[in-house]
Amino acid sequence: MEKFIGKIITGDCIDLLDGVKPFADLVFADPPFNIGYKYDKYKDTVKSEQYLAWTRDWMRSCSNILRPKGSFYIAIGDDHAADVRNIGKELGLHMRNWIIWHYTFGQQTKQKFARAHTHIFYFIKDKNEYTFNDHAVRVPSDRQLTYNDKRANPKGKMPDDVWNEYSRVCGTFKEREKWHPCQMPETLLARIISVSSNPGDVVFDPFNGSGTTTATAQTLGRKYCGMDISKNYVTNAIKRLEKLKSYKPKNQTGLDQREVLELKRLYFDVGIRVKELFESKKFSGIFVNQFAMRMNNEKSYDETTIQKALRGIVTWPERGR
Repeated sequence: MEKFIGKIITGDCIDLLDGVKPFADLVFADPPFNIGYKYDKYKDTVKSEQYLAWTRDWMRSCSNILRPKGSFYIAIGDDHAADVRNIGKELGLHMRNWIIWHYTFGQQTKQKFARAHTHIFYFIKDKNEYTFNDHAVRVPSDRQLTYNDKRANPKGKMPDDVWNEYSRVCGTFKEREKWHPCQMPETLLARIISVSSNPGDVVFDPFNGSGTTTATAQTLGRKYCGMDISKNYVTNAIKRLEKLKSYKPKNQTGLDQREVLELKRLYFDVGIRVKELFESKKFSGIFVNQFAMRMNNEKSYDETTIQKALRGIVTWPERGR
């Protein structure tokens, strides 16, 4: 529906989507986990029966507005992961992956092991027809980087279903929006949006919150729609998008917003520090070629440009192999 496209709307997604025809090519949902987070318009501690009934309602609403070839990703905590998987099955969704996002800076505990993961379900509506851009997420393999194995696929390998490349967005990170209690990393959303949608597709987030989904969709050339019951969150998310629209590169590499985000994502995916990466002709060559493939070989890139761009955008935390 045109009235939703390119907008972040204040309201309950269950009410707003009632009777709406399919318009989304990709849905990403990071709902409240029912673990006591302090949102400004939602109580994150309700009885289990009430939470599950609500979860079934909003998942049904999102499934109904998903186009036939669309994909549906849901991030959820331990307590209700199995419920989300079963509700997806009830709704006729086909699960492609049960992904574990393993992150650094987990919540520390005293009487049990620290929690450092979130579940991400990857559902599709049609098990035979769906968007999956493998070139957008492939990473260099150890056969390429370490063993010089001639059997290595020059296009790289597919990442596995445990994602440990992306840290939680902590309060001290430059990426963090201070007005929201929790926030997904842009690089994680970029992986999902790049692989499961195409430029011009519509990406929908029913719990828009800090605005990472809509901001990343815009950066990657997708259309977007977000909803949230908090007027404050909606106002700030719109400001975040407006700031992106006025973005000007800090370096003279000529890379646009999309290229900068995708370069940052590839850097974390590969896990080799900038200095080591460009001290090795083999590593740098593989890295630049992989980046070109991720950008669908739309243009050529040279090592000098990529190295200069990386040094301008890579900040803490830098990952190492």
